[in-house]
Amino acid sequence: MKALKLMAAVLAGSLLAPPTTAFAGELKFWSWRNEDKAAYAEFFKDFNKQHPDVKITFEAFEAQNYATVLSTALAGEKGPDVMMVRAYGAFEAMAKPGYLLELNESNVPGLTKLPEGALKGETLRSDGKIYAVPFATQTMLIVYNTELFAKAGVAVPETWDELLEACKKLKAAGIIPFANGTATAWQNETIVGALLSSQLGKGFEADILNGKADFTDKRFVDALGRLEGLAKADYLSPSFAGIDYPSSQQLFTSGTAAMFAGGSFEIAGFKKANPGLKLGVFASPVLKKGDERLVALFLDGGFAVNARSANKEDGLKLMRYFASPEFGTKFANMLGNLSPIPGVTFSDPLLGSVAELNKSAMSYLMLVHFRYQEPSGSVLLQSGIQKMLAGKATPAETGAEITKGIATYYAPFKK
Repeated sequence: MKALKLMAAVLAGSLLAPPTTAFAGELKFWSWRNEDKAAYAEFFKDFNKQHPDVKITFEAFEAQNYATVLSTALAGEKGPDVMMVRAYGAFEAMAKPGYLLELNESNVPGLTKLPEGALKGETLRSDGKIYAVPFATQTMLIVYNTELFAKAGVAVPETWDELLEACKKLKAAGIIPFANGTATAWQNETIVGALLSSQLGKGFEADILNGKADFTDKRFVDALGRLEGLAKADYLSPSFAGIDYPSSQQLFTSGTAAMFAGGSFEIAGFKKANPGLKLGVFASPVLKKGDERLVALFLDGGFAVNARSANKEDGLKLMRYFASPEFGTKFANMLGNLSPIPGVTFSDPLLGSVAELNKSAMSYLMLVHFRYQEPSGSVLLQSGIQKMLAGKATPAETGAEITKGIATYYAPFKK
């Protein structure tokens, strides 16, 4: 009798007890951007309006260590269900071992509407399959202070000669033309992409890829020579060889320098550092009027599903949301980044201006094409520009050294 009463009590208790979780599924989401946590909480709220039964937890790791932490976790089958991944070479390091779930028009229909260039950054070259939903494109361009331009009587330059004349006027007015320094290596690559893309042109990119040219090409060497001349004229930050990235940013946000050769990703940070800044953007100057003005474009990263996750179906639901114009618009306007999703509308006119510039673009060369093997084109270019602007190498020697390094694995350069 006592046993029956005890069994009845246990049964009653189990029926009255609350469930262990209010959700059918729980997704662990990993990122390298802790500063975006509040924004993702808003994104997940929107997602939960359609999928209230899926709980998502956000966890971020230090950006420099993220790739190591993520790959180690995935290899040990203890990784997240969904995650942010990089693009191009860094993406392949995650996709090639089979860690990521293949995405296609069947499980994420919105992929078919994304630009080919964005999808390429999350496509594994060995099988041609997509493994992540692209989340942001970045544009290499010149950001400028409109008030300082007006103060010096400077108009937005179209040609390289007009840029030099603008720098001359700015300097005469006691304004540093460009905030950029060269002490932080990766910044040297951004300077090239932001300032020289129009001079290099789509034809140069095509010739590099089809084996008709390498980096000893006159177009590349001459463009580096003009960059060298800009530095010799003292149009970069004072003592630029010792100026690192944060110092360059401060020179610009403080209103000491008029221009910053960098990426569209700088805009949100500049506005946060100094909300009073009046900013504009323009594409790299052309060599002569009538030439096509270009920005350099690359994919920043994407969202992926862990191939070994027990919650793959819920992960795919999140991927479909991430591929929607609704998410793209909210992502762009909350985080100040350009989503590659068609149909996105921008509350910030400056982001709209960047989107217009993106209609005439070439690739951010080294990141897009030569970061898959070592020595990467980015490392070669960054160190080469650093050395050249310090007066330790000529433009021709810089181009030859880059070509030599890439030729160790890139067949067209071995001829």
